[in-house]
Amino acid sequence: MPTFANPVLAGSHPDPSICRVGEDFYLVTSSFAYYPGLPVFHSRDLVSWRAVGHVVHRPSQVSLTGLDVSDGLWAATIRHHAGTFYVVVTLARGRRGSTTLLYTAADPAGAWSDPITLDAEGIDPSLFFDDDGRCWFTACRDAAHPEVTGPGELWMRELDLQTLALTGPTHSLWYGAMRGAWVEAPHLYKRDGVYYLIAAEGGTEHHHAVTAARSDTVTGPYSTDPRSPLLTHRHRGAAEPVHNVGHVDLVDTPAGETWAVALGVRPLEGTHTLGREVFLVPVEWMPRGPVFAPDTGRVNLSERRPVGTTAVGGGPAQDGPVRYEFRGGALGPEWNSLRGPVDDVVSPGAGEGGLTIRLSPEPLTSTGTPAFIARRQQHVHLRASTRIRFSATAPAQQAGLAVFQNHARYATLGLTVDAAGTPQVVLTAREAAAATRLAAVAVADREVVLAVDSDESGYTFRVDDGTWTTLGSIERSFFSTERAGGFVGVYLGLYGTRDAEADPAEAHVDWFEYAPGRVGPGQDQL
Repeated sequence: MPTFANPVLAGSHPDPSICRVGEDFYLVTSSFAYYPGLPVFHSRDLVSWRAVGHVVHRPSQVSLTGLDVSDGLWAATIRHHAGTFYVVVTLARGRRGSTTLLYTAADPAGAWSDPITLDAEGIDPSLFFDDDGRCWFTACRDAAHPEVTGPGELWMRELDLQTLALTGPTHSLWYGAMRGAWVEAPHLYKRDGVYYLIAAEGGTEHHHAVTAARSDTVTGPYSTDPRSPLLTHRHRGAAEPVHNVGHVDLVDTPAGETWAVALGVRPLEGTHTLGREVFLVPVEWMPRGPVFAPDTGRVNLSERRPVGTTAVGGGPAQDGPVRYEFRGGALGPEWNSLRGPVDDVVSPGAGEGGLTIRLSPEPLTSTGTPAFIARRQQHVHLRASTRIRFSATAPAQQAGLAVFQNHARYATLGLTVDAAGTPQVVLTAREAAAATRLAAVAVADREVVLAVDSDESGYTFRVDDGTWTTLGSIERSFFSTERAGGFVGVYLGLYGTRDAEADPAEAHVDWFEYAPGRVGPGQDQL
């Protein structure tokens, strides 16, 4: 029987939502304060996914300025109805829902509309189109009487498809299956005339679980599925390769199968750095409701392939090396900046290739938009490297490679000069308000290769100016979500910073390479 390897989207792709149009599947994930926001992926087989665009791709569509990296765009839902794609999402501030936004498009690759602000509180919004064409909006919010019902409430209102406004009465649907646990991530499905409300409880960490309720009418009342939780790994031991499983969305294939996309993490020795990833789980419908992973009851790293689907290539191999020479005139969809576009400070070289970074006084510690672009780390074992040319004139000017968890926890390997004007490469670790200079080495040239090697133990930083030199290592758990907090995984990328008093300057990047696998310290990258 043909199999595939989970996760189907590695690296920080949390809170997946999925829909199907004909033979085409479309998926979105949370993007938080990264820009462009809400990546959209396409697949024909549910296994091989290709990025086709972003829902948020213009600054006018949302303002992310001032937000923590783990705030921003949370837990979108994508749906299709009568030729239109809908994405509804929470804009979070201070780890709470602030605004609920609705975007539409005729083509999921874009362009997407400017948002409609919905009169909705809470987080994790979703849409359900019933057989009669009516659309129902669901979300979760604080319960009015938590001492009686529990802390969270799933609620519903109708969405008027002409005005794109919520209308009619509010219906309280369900307070969850587990007493004292917050219920969130609601999605509604209809099967054989019965409405199934699938949700998540226990938080998005170790106790994460999929729970359910059902009703004969769309507005309820909903009764708890006594089998809840329907899917969880909270009872699994430390050796279990996948943890924190939950936040599912279901889709039917043309062949009549049902599959779920779920988030999960792959910890090592109790911590994870790649973030919450997308796993694919088979679902079987029984008279009592959905059964997740019916053969094993767990999310497997190796799973049978969906039947009746056709694989379509076109995207970069998830496990192969990729060298970016920036010849296209625009960055690919895998690249992100923080909170807004960086076209004014980061410029691909189009035909001649390469990337120009104009150093910015906006530091990586800010909640603005620094001169920084990065892509997700998707493998524990890898080398990320870049060939960079930069003639700094002051120590306050620096450009290079960054391992970025959030704006209060990251490491930089930067090309700069010392006080005497001698070129040097400096390794710095940032934790909260403290920046620690871990190592510095003089280099023979103002053009070098910078590299970081990642494995189970940590991140090792090196420079090649004709001879490889190792500056030092930082333990892997330093960059983990367990230590950093928040909801994101590690990004690897390029930056250029200067003090406000320092002269403007530019760095030139010939290429950036992301190479999964074990890499020896002397491997030639020149």
